[in-house]
Amino acid sequence: MKYYLFLDESGDQNLANFNPIFPIFTLCGVIVSEENYRKMEKDVFELKQKFWNSQDTILHSRDIRKFQNNFEIFFDMEKKKEFYYDTNRIMSENDYTIVTCSILKEPYIRKYGRLGDVYGLSLSYIIERVVTYLEKQKVPDIELVVIAEMRGKSEDKNLLNYYNELLDRGTYFVNSQRIKKFFKKFDFRSKKDNIVGLQIADLAAYPIANYALSPKMVNFAFDILKPKIYAKNDKMHGLKIHP
Repeated sequence: MKYYLFLDESGDQNLANFNPIFPIFTLCGVIVSEENYRKMEKDVFELKQKFWNSQDTILHSRDIRKFQNNFEIFFDMEKKKEFYYDTNRIMSENDYTIVTCSILKEPYIRKYGRLGDVYGLSLSYIIERVVTYLEKQKVPDIELVVIAEMRGKSEDKNLLNYYNELLDRGTYFVNSQRIKKFFKKFDFRSKKDNIVGLQIADLAAYPIANYALSPKMVNFAFDILKPKIYAKNDKMHGLKIHP
């Protein structure tokens, strides 16, 4: 059986000069079986067809919030309300699992300094949790394909090198053999490729980052996502906030 892990982020990796209003990097992983992904694609394309008479619009959290890149139509508040209702339904009713890691930059810098690869650290955590999640599925011969959004030649090369290192040496908690049992392919795709799984990961990443920054703040979007976060022993095992 084939599974996908779609990766997208909220915030940037810069530790040297970052936005004090949003001092966080969140890497969000969405795990979904091939069968359930087909339904997810169908639902998202129907949503786009409904609002734009086209499937080409890319769902991007920042563009939605800024009313730009085809989202100007949501200056019409009734249309915006309807869009959020439909999107929330897609996010809540589809069958997928979230594993995510958030790096709080200010405490991280105080503890470890400004050096470090926050993307790589987050990926390491996500891989560990994905392995334990897939082991619990009790499905023989699972093949996992990792799909991440392109960020630039240098960044993509560094990420792929780090991913291959994790496969070869394992992590502190999960050895190489357990990782290689599931992780079979790593692929980069452009935003313009209109990959639904990457768009779902993008929509999930921002409210998760906000929760990590302010867990007591009202966050309706996170409330919708919370049941999708990988749980173990009644705890959100798939949500890491570091340090």
